[in-house]
Amino acid sequence: MSAVTDETASLAKDTGRSAGKVGISLLIAIALGYVLTVLAPRLLGPVNAVTFLSFWGILMGLGSALSPLEQELSRQSAVAALDGGKVGKPALRALAVGVAVVAVVAVLTLVVPVLNERLYGDHVELGVIVLCGAIAFACQFAARGLLVGQQKIRLYSWLVVAEAALRVLALGLIVVASLTGLVSLAIAAAVGSFAWLLFLRPVSRLLDRHQDGEGWGPVVSRILLLMAGAGLTASVITGYPALVNLLAPGGDKAAVGALFTALTVSRVPLLLLSPLQALAVPTVVRLSGTTDGMHRLRRMLAVGALGTLVLGVVGALVGLLIGPWLVSLLYGSDFVAQGWWLAGMVWGAVLLTAMQLMTAVLVARTQANKVLVTWAVVAAATSLVLLLLPGDTVLKAVVGLAAGPTVGLAVVLVFVLRRPGNVQGVPDVPVG
Repeated sequence: MSAVTDETASLAKDTGRSAGKVGISLLIAIALGYVLTVLAPRLLGPVNAVTFLSFWGILMGLGSALSPLEQELSRQSAVAALDGGKVGKPALRALAVGVAVVAVVAVLTLVVPVLNERLYGDHVELGVIVLCGAIAFACQFAARGLLVGQQKIRLYSWLVVAEAALRVLALGLIVVASLTGLVSLAIAAAVGSFAWLLFLRPVSRLLDRHQDGEGWGPVVSRILLLMAGAGLTASVITGYPALVNLLAPGGDKAAVGALFTALTVSRVPLLLLSPLQALAVPTVVRLSGTTDGMHRLRRMLAVGALGTLVLGVVGALVGLLIGPWLVSLLYGSDFVAQGWWLAGMVWGAVLLTAMQLMTAVLVARTQANKVLVTWAVVAAATSLVLLLLPGDTVLKAVVGLAAGPTVGLAVVLVFVLRRPGNVQGVPDVPVG
């Protein structure tokens, strides 16, 4: 029993150290991410900013849809590390599926006239940038999954920072060259998805291309299920403005524009949350190796859920009191937001943060179907609010932002707190 306790304590120490490193890099990446999302609308003006935010939403939405690829490869890599090996062909198959899915979606936005017009306006080249950036994103998420699964936390942290830093560097060069047009800023946004090229050599050492494993069938079905769930997630995060325009069109354009702008600011941390999700997957794999670890995991999840509700209330109050002032400070006096908008946004953002981490637990347990159910419930609840709630567009949008995640958190808690039947207690699991 003492050996198991020692291993659990060692795992907790290693996990805390890794989370600390990733947390620092994540804070840096979030700060750098705000540089682009704040400066781009200011540089472009209100009209072009709408098109840019649409482009940004599609690019980041496809990135969000690819986050399960990172989690899946971190799981494969962690399992291989427990056996002292490397991931093989299943990792390459997962990457191929991810590339194919985002490429098909990006091409559809280019070739379907109604999508092209509503998403990119007269700038077809934005669709080409989305296509290139999405394919690069698939490679980037795969690289990150391999690194975190093998506990290469330092390299992983540098890659997280490099993605955001490349965007800021490109933005700086564009401003210096006085090329602050819509397409130039879109290129700056997409450049970050190519950061993985700087880490190609160390990442390639973590892969054994000749190592066989799961065939195409299980890999394809699992990745498609996870990406479908992530796509539903994107519809209530990066793609939410499009969902509102589709299901609750109209309203005061100035108010709706201010709402969407404020929403973009509140969603940046969620776009960058996938590093913590990926870190959670191998941690759950290791904790699930012992009965004591399983109990500790359930306690952590229960405490985390309670903390989420408290943080959500506090965040909503802060948004109510200082949110409008912060929006005006960031974007200028033309952007007028209401406190209750920001309160609903922050409440929803905090709950979505917890949900994303908890669905990573389901990924570690290979319960992709439950991940899909969770995000389907969120998307459905949000859509029903937008369709059925009386009132104007802004009211529907804010209530949808708060109601969907609230229902979704209840659903995912039922899933993660229940003992999984597919995880067996193993008394001796190597750690580190």
